[in-house]
Amino acid sequence: MNLKRVVVTGLGALTPLGNTVPEYWSNLRKGVSGGGLLTYFDTTKFKTKIACQLKNFNILDFIDRKEVRKLDPYSQYALVAADEAVKDSGLNLQTEDKSRIGVIWATGVGGIDSYAKAMMEYCKGDGTPRFSPFLIPLIIPDLAAGHLSIKYGFMGPNYTTVAACASSTSSVIDAFNYIRLGKSDIILTGGSEFPFCIPAVGGFSSMKALSERNDDPEHASRPYDKDRDGFVMGEGAGAIFLEEYEHAVARGAKIYCEVAGGGMSGDAYHISAPHPDGIGVILVLKAALEDAGMKPEDIDYINTHGTSTPLGDIAELKAIVNVFGNHAYKMSISSTKSMTGHMLGAAGAAEAIACIASITEGFIPPTINHVTCDPNIDPNLDLTLNIVKEREVRIAMSNTFGFGGHNATIIFKKFEG
Repeated sequence: MNLKRVVVTGLGALTPLGNTVPEYWSNLRKGVSGGGLLTYFDTTKFKTKIACQLKNFNILDFIDRKEVRKLDPYSQYALVAADEAVKDSGLNLQTEDKSRIGVIWATGVGGIDSYAKAMMEYCKGDGTPRFSPFLIPLIIPDLAAGHLSIKYGFMGPNYTTVAACASSTSSVIDAFNYIRLGKSDIILTGGSEFPFCIPAVGGFSSMKALSERNDDPEHASRPYDKDRDGFVMGEGAGAIFLEEYEHAVARGAKIYCEVAGGGMSGDAYHISAPHPDGIGVILVLKAALEDAGMKPEDIDYINTHGTSTPLGDIAELKAIVNVFGNHAYKMSISSTKSMTGHMLGAAGAAEAIACIASITEGFIPPTINHVTCDPNIDPNLDLTLNIVKEREVRIAMSNTFGFGGHNATIIFKKFEG
């Protein structure tokens, strides 16, 4: 079977580093930290009081107040980022066959904020159930994909992937597969997340997953540093317009890059801890390379999962050395979560857009906040510590891994017509 080529023709980003793709890319290059204090609720009694929140963002600049009330923030963010991607694609929505355009979106925790607020209100009452008729559409994780379909009239495949922090890499890989199999011409894909509600922050904190460097939030997310103490949660969305190559060329679309391949695997090990030898990660790296028809030495840059957790950072780098051998010391590696924080289900999409920046703009985003070398990390790896690197990138790989042992890796390559 001849698989079709798939290219990227539109991008949208809403991140702690910027509310548009140009702003996001600019701050990735500058090595800006998105860290600050968590301001969505009173954190006095919480061990973690820090977060990577959006800046200078008002949803009412994008969506009418009446409509906002019907949308959980994760759906609001999806609509904002997708709107940028759709406009960026230059697609003529009046002339396209919308039955050939799908939406495959992602989230990790969906409408958990709306659920938490509804239950807190219920618990204040006398037991009488008084819930909004919009509560279920606010909560369920597939509704962002539904809202995007309704807004644009896209009637192709429409669903949501949920694989914890590997959710949106999984959504992009699914979209890639649908198009290369000829089942759709275009798919709007990506992911969005709003995790800043009391049970989400409290739950991750109880698992000892979050940094407690509350006196220094800008430097709290520090992958690969000896003194890293957990991740800093982030919020936002990333949207990617994937399109069949000949369809894109026929309409004269701007092409950012080409999707080369993707892979998925499961750790089959633990609900939250990575396998210490990175066995599942080794499998997913090999699967992605095989799918792309590439050798390890073809890769120029890896945007790692790199969350700033003591166990995860080491396991991933061990797996990279295992798969890439001597080439692991020649390619560039970095974790942009050092700047964005961990955007959970939106992380994969945001980091895919960072990889696309490396290919189109020719730079490696730095791993910021590195101070002290970890003796358990190979010092000969180029982790792009603290300073951006100008470099031609032909092929970039993005890794994301999620609780439950979900692993997903995608590879992008420079477009050559």
